[in-house]
Parts: sequence; structure tokens; C-alpha cells
Amino acid sequence: MRPLLLSCLLLALAPAASAAEAARPYRSPQEILDASPAAHWRSPDPDNLLYMELGGGRVIIELAPAFAPAHVANIRTLAREGFWDGTSIYRVQDNFVAQFGDVDGEDPDKARPLGSALRKLPAEFQRDAAGLDFQPLPDPDGWAPQTGFAEGFHAGRDPAAGKAWMAHCYGVVGAARNAEDDSSIGAELYVIIGQSPRQLDRNITQVGRVLRGMELLSALPRGPEPMGFYDNPALRTPIRAIRMASQVAEAERTPLQVLRTDSQTFRDVVEARRNRVDGFYKRPAGHIDLCNISVPVRTPPLD
Repeated sequence: MRPLLLSCLLLALAPAASAAEAARPYRSPQEILDASPAAHWRSPDPDNLLYMELGGGRVIIELAPAFAPAHVANIRTLAREGFWDGTSIYRVQDNFVAQFGDVDGEDPDKARPLGSALRKLPAEFQRDAAGLDFQPLPDPDGWAPQTGFAEGFHAGRDPAAGKAWMAHCYGVVGAARNAEDDSSIGAELYVIIGQSPRQLDRNITQVGRVLRGMELLSALPRGPEPMGFYDNPALRTPIRAIRMASQVAEAERTPLQVLRTDSQTFRDVVEARRNRVDGFYKRPAGHIDLCNISVPVRTPPLD
């Protein structure tokens, strides 16, 4: 079929609702969120939340058992047994990661005991896409045949291979490893604090993402080149404790809600960012990159 005829056919098959949608008054993402129903928000499971206590405040990490069940189980064990208490953020590489854990973990004479945590885990770089509720984005991506959201996390998917994986976007938490693909156990973790290094997708096990407290990590002083490991131990950021939220008394937990990525509100927010039209934006982009989308988090409104 000739390209012109094909283009006309596609236009004829386009849903009639698109014209009506185009005629609607533009609403900003914040206006959409302000009008969202309570059912479009979820409260994360306290047994999937890590509380990292720093001198400057609390970093809250939501774990992703749907993508890395073995690593998440080991992380829960490490947190419950206080493995990270008194450790530090010992690496901050500009435009890349903040890494934390036992700085002496590679030295058998100095490494902290792992308690009842497992010493060997399989690599969990990707998973079967079957049974995963995947909400695709409409725009092409350079790193995956499809991108979108699954279980509330940024994700890629290859429908032909039947595989899905988490994407290395800002705030994502990964399990640091050596050259061997199965050399991570979740004891040494990193958080993406710079431009999304999507080339790492399907090369490192990702275990979750930061929901709140990114400013406590992204503003840390950078370590020296080439990789940001602090030569001076005094520059490391002490970690007072890392606990599961379920270990913390309910009165001491941080109340928060996360927008459901399978909700109409989330779809509307994404579309409003894809085609932003307001007093500042003169030309809608008509496109959005996966890692340019942040999943909204809020303090629950008062009844």
C-alpha cells in the first residue's frame, strides 16, 4: 500500500474521541491531581517500605517484589536484623549514583556479618511479562520495544520475548554487584541521582525506588573522580538505621499515598505532561520519555 493511502487509512481509523479530547480545556497535572478521587491513590504496604534514617531526615524506599522477589526478601532480612545500622553512604558519583552499605564488605576480615541473610542469590534482571499488569506509554523508546508502568514502577517490556524489567530512572534503587551477574545480594544498594542510565537496564537487579527524601541523597557532596568513592571516611554520610516500616511503631511512620499507575488520573497526568499547553509552553511536545514521568506521592488528605 502506498504511504499516502496508508496515512489516510490510519486517519480514518483514528478514534472519534480524539477530536473531543483536543477540544477540552487544558488542565495542568496539578489540577488533575487536585480533582482525583481517593480510589486512585494507594497506601504502600509497610512490609514493602524501607525507612533510611539519616542525620538530615528520612528516606523512604518502596521495594519491588514483583521484579526482584529474592533480593527483596534478603533486603527485608537485612533490615530486620539491623545490618545497615551504623553504615554509611560511601560513594556519590556526579550525575550517576549514591551508593550505601558496608564499605568494607569486600574484605572478609572486616565485613559486617550478614546474619541470617542469604549469601548467594540469582540475578533478577528481568521477569516473565505474563501475568504482569503493564500500562504502556504511547511513545517510542530507544531502550525497549515498549515502556510504561507495572506494579507502580517504571518498566520496559519486550512483547516478542515475553519479558519485562524495571528501568533505570531517577530515584530507582539497584543492587550493586561485581562482574558476575549473580554477585548481588542486596546488601550494597545504590540510588540513581542523575541522568537516567538506561544502558544498565537488564544488566543489574533493581529492587525499588525512592518515594520521599531524594533531596537528602541528590544534594550530597560528590566524591572524587572517577567513581565517587570517598577517600576520606569523614566525608561519608552516616546511616543511623534502616528499618522496614512494619518494624516502626505506627505513630512514628510517615503517612503517604502513591498515585495508582493504572488509574485514569495517572493517564490524564501523563497526557497533560506530553502535551502541555499553558502560559509558558507555546508548543506541545506530543511526546514523553519514560524517565520524565514521576509517579505522584502525597500526604493523605485529612478526612
